Order: sequence, then C-alpha cells, then structure tokens
Amino acid sequence: MEAHKKPKAIIVGGSIAGVSCAHALIAAGWDVVVLEKSSASPTGTPTGAGLSLDPLSQKIISSWLGPNAQQLHSLTFPLSIDQNQVTDREKKISWTLTRDENFNFRAAHWADLHGLLCKALPADIFFWGHLFLSFCISDDKTSVEVTTKVLQTGDIIGIVGDLLVAADGCLSSIRQTFLPDVKLRYSGYCAWRGVLDFSDDENSQAIIGIRKAYPDLGKCVYFDFGCGTHSVLYELLNKRINWIWYVNQPEPEVEGNSVTKKVSSDMIVKMHEEAEKVWVPELVKVIKETKQPFLNIIYDCDPLEKILWDNVVLIGDAAHPTTPHCSRSTNMAILDAAVLGKCLEKWGAKCLGSALEEYQSIRLPVTSIQVLHSRRLGRIKQGLILPEGKPFDPKMASLDDREGLQQKNMPFFADVPSVLLPRHAVDG
Repeated sequence: MEAHKKPKAIIVGGSIAGVSCAHALIAAGWDVVVLEKSSASPTGTPTGAGLSLDPLSQKIISSWLGPNAQQLHSLTFPLSIDQNQVTDREKKISWTLTRDENFNFRAAHWADLHGLLCKALPADIFFWGHLFLSFCISDDKTSVEVTTKVLQTGDIIGIVGDLLVAADGCLSSIRQTFLPDVKLRYSGYCAWRGVLDFSDDENSQAIIGIRKAYPDLGKCVYFDFGCGTHSVLYELLNKRINWIWYVNQPEPEVEGNSVTKKVSSDMIVKMHEEAEKVWVPELVKVIKETKQPFLNIIYDCDPLEKILWDNVVLIGDAAHPTTPHCSRSTNMAILDAAVLGKCLEKWGAKCLGSALEEYQSIRLPVTSIQVLHSRRLGRIKQGLILPEGKPFDPKMASLDDREGLQQKNMPFFADVPSVLLPRHAVDG
C-alpha cells in the first residue's frame, strides 16, 4: 500500500451502526464508502421510533460531531430517571418497584439521530440505492471486492477496499456467509410500538391524562409491569411520546426479510381492545390516538464465537442481535464503531489483522454477556418461565429481584474500554 494512500473500508448498511462506523473510521484516517439499499437517507421521515442513548454513547457521538456537538443535545430529550412500576388495571393504581434518579440517558427519535449523524459526514461517501449482492476476499487476504446492484439503473458494479464492515443488521447476509447455521431465536413475544405526535394539541385530554398518570414524563423512562406483560413509555423532543407494549404470542409469519410485521386495521383494533384489559385508561388513550403503530418481532441470537474473518468484520446487530430490554442495540453499535475505529487507528492499516483481533477481544466478551442479560430480563418482565423454574412475580419480588430490573445493574453498564481512553498508540 502506498504510504500516502489512505486505507479504504466498505461499510454495508447505512443505518445507525453503519453511519457510526463511518464516523469512527474517518476519524481513524480511513476512507469509507457506505452502501445502503434505501434510495435516500430517511432524514425528515417518521422512520423508526424512539431510542435512548447512554452517557458513553453521548460522549462518543459528541466527539464525532466536534464543534457541532451541541446539536446532539438539541435533538434529544433528557431521561434522568429510570423507574420500574406495577400497574393493577382493575384497581386502577400503580406502585413503584425501583427508581434510579441518576440515569443520565437521553431519548432520541431514530430518524433524528440518524439524520444528525449523516449530515455530519461527507455526502459523497454514501451510495444510496445500492443493494449488496456478494463479496470476494483476495487470495492474499489484503483486499476485498464487494459486488452491488444500483437499484435505479440495474447496473452491477464492483467496489474494492481493504476492509469490509458488515453493518447489515440482525438478519446480516454477510454473517450468514460465514455462519450459515446461526439462526435468530424468537423471544416468545412481540412489541407493539408507536410515537404519538401531540404538537397540534398539547392540552388534549390524552396528554393531560398521561401526564397525570405518569407525572415524571419528560424526564423519566417508565417500565410498567402488567400481568405477564410490560410497557415502556418516555417523551421525545418536539412534543412526541414513544411507547412500547410487549405481548407474549406465538412467532408470527412475516413476508420477506424483516423483523417488522405489516399490521392491518383489524389487528390494530384488536390490540386496542387488549390494551383496555391491561393498562390504565390514560395509557390506553395514548395508544389509541397514535397513528400508524407497528409490530416488531423480538429476536436475539446466541452469542457468536467470532465476529471477524480475514478482513471482514461484523458490528452492531450483525455481530450481536439482541432483545431491547437494556437499551443495548443502538448503544452497542455506537460503542462497536468507536472501538473498531480506535483499534484501526492504534495499529495502522499495515497491522489490520491485529487491529481486528483487538476489536473482537474487547467487544465480543462484553456483548455476549449483555445479550444474555437482556434475554433474561425480557423473560422476567414478560412473566415467562426462568431457568430456575418459575416466572417473576413483580407483586411478590424481593428487594434484590427489584434491583435487578434497573438498567444500571446490567453487566459492564458503566465500563469504558481502555482503547477509548487517552493512551500512546502502537506504531502501525
């Protein structure tokens, strides 16, 4: 490789994992291209729903944004409280199980965060409307060629780089190339999701009611336990409320390659009827007034034994599909990207193998434990049978059991990988 020539990474997948990786690798001195099958960035559209950023992710994103770091705070909403509570629908009362008032997360809408990260990157690195088809590693393992289809024209083109980063999600086709027998595991439940936009009427009965029933809305993420179910509720910027309701059910059939199921009006009506049996009227009203709710099928995957092969590496949900109960999916992807970037910067392009090995050694043990912790927490919150043989009963829970519900008690919750700390770099 010529001394003056920057190494080049091809990132497959233009969601938050891929865009985060682009930031981290550019900061490490790499050229990048991002291949994404969507025809354009979904900025400004209601794609996706709410997510929450932990303090480390906030710090990492701010470092990528540089002098524009304040924009992250401008597009997010503070979540200073993590509260788990139980709702008794028949008695129309709720009581608190745990309350952490030093939570320090921030809530974002997926499209807002994605748009912020995209706009802070050079526009010419994005290859929108490019469908990944295949890849081929050179015989000497020093380069990789990706074949992609330009959806608008039908042209087939090849792109050559030094590194292929698979940021193509939990259904990763690149992962499947190396691990064809690895399958996603259905959790036993799905999640109804929605975002209520109340900007047109912030004094509506629905909003007045929900603020009365959930008085810390605006600074708190509420985890609300029903009988064999739970919901999540928090506010987003620009007068929006994000809600999630997890429902135990057999695995649904889906069309195509997706973990989101298209819902009919009949399904929505039935969901509304079921909500009335479980939740307080104020939450039901918010659910009913939400336009275009959707259904996510909740999967994870048993931890992988490795996430790199030669000059191909997995990040984000491609590396560790997870259930959402510890707010890990986005936060793990951001941290994956940051660690990968620092490892590449530390070792240099000539020692690519050492850089990828260090990335894997740092991230794989942590994400494997966190995926299994989130799996268990989901079963606890959904009242499913636990390995010790009985379901969790929030009404009878011990203090230790209640404390285990808090996000801060997730393994490695506040750990910062040493590679992200100031240190001397290894000559590459």
